[in-house]
Amino acid sequence: METYLIEKMPCHNQQLNNAESPEHAAKHVRFARSSSAADSCQDDIEPCQNQTLSDIHRQIGPQLKLLPLNDQIRELQTIIRDKTTSRGDFVFCADRLIRLVVEEGLNQLPYSECTVTTPTGHKYDGVKFEKGNCGVSIMRSGEAMEQGLRDCCRSIRIGKILIQSDEETQKAKVYYAKFPPDISRRKVLLMYPILSTGNTVIEAIRVLNEHGLQAKHIILLSLFSTPHGAQSIIQEFPDITILTTEVHVVAPTHFGQRYFGTD
Repeated sequence: METYLIEKMPCHNQQLNNAESPEHAAKHVRFARSSSAADSCQDDIEPCQNQTLSDIHRQIGPQLKLLPLNDQIRELQTIIRDKTTSRGDFVFCADRLIRLVVEEGLNQLPYSECTVTTPTGHKYDGVKFEKGNCGVSIMRSGEAMEQGLRDCCRSIRIGKILIQSDEETQKAKVYYAKFPPDISRRKVLLMYPILSTGNTVIEAIRVLNEHGLQAKHIILLSLFSTPHGAQSIIQEFPDITILTTEVHVVAPTHFGQRYFGTD
C-alpha cells in the first residue's frame, strides 16, 4: 500500500456507458416540488429543479443510474429522513440501504464466464468476478459504506481519501490519500453516501485521476443525490457512473452526524 499527503488537487468526473431508456428512468427519477404548486420550487431551495424527463436526460444523462424503486427502498429513505428516528434505527436502516446500493454496484463490475464441478460431479456454467476491483471511501461519511462492501466482498482492498474545506477559501482540499499501489489498473467503487454539491467527490476523483485511474473505471456509490451535485460531477467527468437510490433537491446532510453519533 502507498500513502500520499496532498495539499490540493483537482478532480475530473466520468460518464456511465449503460444508458437507460426514458421509460425506465421515468419510474425511478424523482424530484421535489413545493406543496403549494406542482410547477414551482420552494423559495429556500437553489436551484429550482422542477424539470421534465427530457431535461433530466439532457442535463444529467444516462450516466446517473438509480436503483429500481420499491416499497422497501422507499421506507428506508423515509426513516433516514425522519427527524424523530432514533440513532439505532437510523444506523440499521442506513446499513440496509447501503447494502442494496453496494450489491447493485457490484453488478456494474466486469464478470467472466467460468465452469465449475458440483459435488455430484456435474458441470455448471456460471460467472465470476474479474480480478482488479477495489473500494475507496471518502472519509469520514464514506467509511459507513465500507462494512457493506466487505460483507459482499470480504477480501476486497479499500483505499481512503480525506477531504476538508479550507477555512479561508471554503474550497475542498485533499489532505490524505491511501490507495493500493496498482490503483490505476483497478475498477473502483467510490463510496460517499450523500451527494449534495458534488465538490468533495470532484476533488476525490481528481486524486484518483492523478494516480492514473481512468474515469470510466470509477463507479460512485451514493445513497442520496441532488440534481445539482450529480450534474456537476458528470459535467467534470462525463465518463463516470453514479449509482444512487434517489435524486432530490434536498439531501439529508445530517447523515454523518446521525450515523457516527456526533450530533
